[in-house]
Amino acid sequence: MFDKFEAFMSKYLTPLANKMDKQVHLSAIKKSMVAMTPLLIIGSFCLIPEAIPNMIGENNAVSQWILANLDIIYIPYNVGMALMSLYVSAIIAYHLSNSYKLDYPGAMSMAVLAFLMMAVDYTEDGGISTTYFGPKGLFAAMAASVVAVELFRWCKKKKFTIKMPESVPDFVSRSFEMIPISVIIVGFFLIIRVVCVNFLNTLPPMIFTNILAPLVGSMDNPLAFTFLQTISCLLFFFGIHPSVLSPITSPISTQFLAENIAAYQAHEALPHFYTGGSISAFANFTGTGVTFGLVFWCLLSKSKAQKQIGRVALIPSLFGINEPILFGAPIVLNPIFFIPYVLCGGIIGTIPHWMMYFGILDKPFFTPPYVGVFLEGFLTNLDYMSIVANAIQLVLSILLYYPFFKIYEKRELEQEKEFEEKKSVISKEDEALLDDLDLDF
Repeated sequence: MFDKFEAFMSKYLTPLANKMDKQVHLSAIKKSMVAMTPLLIIGSFCLIPEAIPNMIGENNAVSQWILANLDIIYIPYNVGMALMSLYVSAIIAYHLSNSYKLDYPGAMSMAVLAFLMMAVDYTEDGGISTTYFGPKGLFAAMAASVVAVELFRWCKKKKFTIKMPESVPDFVSRSFEMIPISVIIVGFFLIIRVVCVNFLNTLPPMIFTNILAPLVGSMDNPLAFTFLQTISCLLFFFGIHPSVLSPITSPISTQFLAENIAAYQAHEALPHFYTGGSISAFANFTGTGVTFGLVFWCLLSKSKAQKQIGRVALIPSLFGINEPILFGAPIVLNPIFFIPYVLCGGIIGTIPHWMMYFGILDKPFFTPPYVGVFLEGFLTNLDYMSIVANAIQLVLSILLYYPFFKIYEKRELEQEKEFEEKKSVISKEDEALLDDLDLDF
């Protein structure tokens, strides 16, 4: 039965995952989310100083200095994460135009212009509102960038450009080539904005938000998240990296983190538990599927091979990297570990998120770098209960993997014994006879 299931996955799911990974639009979106990591970390760091007075009290010099300088401390957040949709539109255009071998400065400028035409709003005094320049405009930025680059590509293909003589410098020629392209792209997005504002009474980013509301909202449901984490484990079990899902999941987790940071800054209740930091620190604690239990038993194994694998996998697992144990034990395509890794790994990985959902654990507002287990979880929310949550995951993983590892270890010991016997060409009986002959050469 397992062989049939494996064949089905290899025939249908693996090709689909490979196509998703190579699809130029999804690839550009995924790369743009990765490029946002520094902004997310810097923006999150800006919130840590404000938390210090709550931890050590306000009646001291350090807390007083922090409270007096919060406006300065928040500047990196205000010019970074608060404008992330603007940056995402440019980065998506860069990667997508590179895939098409287009002039990426021109494509980037058109993508940013297209997004601004969809997202710009005005304040009562006539100023520009940045409401949709942040996480609220993220999906609009993605759509605007992709469409703008595709229109750019179409114009180049149909030769809707102004061709200058070869004697004209290249940078001047490119500027003139952009004129018809700019008119077409600006006209297209201007029509979209006019239709949305005049007929739908809303700006385009809000339409995207309403359309994607069911998908976005489901990620704050612990049942939906447990299912998603189980799917991630299932993909990895068959050797497909869960990152193939990131073009869909990363924008949501990024938006949620930004909204949590904004809520924390405004001293409001944090709305979301599904953020990049919580996924890394809790859902992927010691690696996708919480595989430290297997590493632990490998270290104590009687099998020489498994003990060595445990030694190699130990340090990486403490920093959330479990490829050594996934492919070394192996877990991948190993029926013995299907239940603890796929079925139970998703459940153990989401225990802290259930605790957040029920108010036992604080929700995250920080995505820290890989600083190691326990510390990473604590830094996401500065709540000491995160250490308790990770400890529960650790103990459950060790208990869960024990019976399955013992089954696997027994088989490994038998194979090692057979291998050792085959290594000796001369049997023990023959060795005894040679010793009795006392041959002296």
